[in-house]
Amino acid sequence: MMDNLNTHSAASLYETFMPEQAKALRDRFEFVYTPKHGSWLNMAEIEINVLAGQCLDRRIDSLERMRKEVAAWQQRRNQLDAKINWQFTTQDARVKLRSLYPQIEVC
Repeated sequence: MMDNLNTHSAASLYETFMPEQAKALRDRFEFVYTPKHGSWLNMAEIEINVLAGQCLDRRIDSLERMRKEVAAWQQRRNQLDAKINWQFTTQDARVKLRSLYPQIEVC
């Protein structure tokens, strides 16, 4: 499974490899994309954007300082029990991802 990043397509293989090699690779993969609004990756991206906006929105002069800043931000966010208001439900997933699951017939 892949997210919907623009490089996650068969076309990107042809941009990177010779046509014969790109086709051989493309034939080995089945591209199955997560819903744009419903993947765990979206939640990770949301959290990274919060981190960037609340903590990394300035110049930090060293890796050690950045580690300390991120650790302090993380500790504060955990203390606040901050959560993402995720509205994509299990039922939504069952509808959107229906084609990925086998159909079981009950007699």
